[in-house]
Amino acid sequence: MTYPSSVKRFEELNGLDKELHLAIGMFDGVHLGHKTVIESAVLSAQKLGGVSGVLTFDPHPSRLFSPKNPTRLIMPIESKQLLLTSLGVDIVICKQFDHSFASISAEDFLSELQSALPTLKSIYVGENFRFGKMRMGSVTTLIQSGNQLGINVFSAERIKHNGEPISSTRIRKELETGMIERTNDLLGYNYHSHGRVVEGNKLGRTIGFPTLNILWSPECQPRYGVYRVQFRSSKAATFSPGIANYGVRPTVDSKSHDPLLEIHALMDTEVSYGDSIEVEWLNFIRPEQKFESIELL
Repeated sequence: MTYPSSVKRFEELNGLDKELHLAIGMFDGVHLGHKTVIESAVLSAQKLGGVSGVLTFDPHPSRLFSPKNPTRLIMPIESKQLLLTSLGVDIVICKQFDHSFASISAEDFLSELQSALPTLKSIYVGENFRFGKMRMGSVTTLIQSGNQLGINVFSAERIKHNGEPISSTRIRKELETGMIERTNDLLGYNYHSHGRVVEGNKLGRTIGFPTLNILWSPECQPRYGVYRVQFRSSKAATFSPGIANYGVRPTVDSKSHDPLLEIHALMDTEVSYGDSIEVEWLNFIRPEQKFESIELL
């Protein structure tokens, strides 16, 4: 996999000359609970004149241990990197999650990190963080190792929404059932997608509703249906309102099984083929349905 230029490979990380305050986790979605952990590392680095970093992993551990049913990620690493840097993180470090890394014992985990990152001063995790061989390590294990190695360990309590903990698993379920408003509440920002405008069959033009066809293939797919969205090209400073359909378009393409994101702009836009655009999903309107004719559609 090719990572964004601002994402550093763990094995190729250049030496740091400042103390490193490191948040550790998958951080899929970079939701409100993740922000608590990450912002603590950023604040400590700023206060002490150090460097703030995030250590994340690729691929998701489930692809190693459950390859036939891996966890579907909320976002690709490119989107995660953008969100992490927006929180003020100095460096994003990606560690390949392979059998060798998974076999490191919980007791040796922190010393392995310190060997690779000798300026490591403190680490920041969620209270339910598990690590090491067979996921035997806990925050208690980290604290015990940290006391021996001179590394401070900070753990953040889980943030709750309506009495239930916020988690990436919960967000995936909300997204897959079309609960986009609740998804946005849990994320702390509007769920969004990035893609390139490609040429379609131009059917929308013939019925008075031209659409922008977006090349976008998420692992964790939102529920098929119609949504209120706002979008902008990479060249635009402001968002434009639109109505999006995400699904397999059963009325016009009964043979397709590949979902497509189409956006009907509610005002004039200068977006054209080849443009990269960002789409923010705001409200779920209705499920995708098959109409008896194009006229009814």
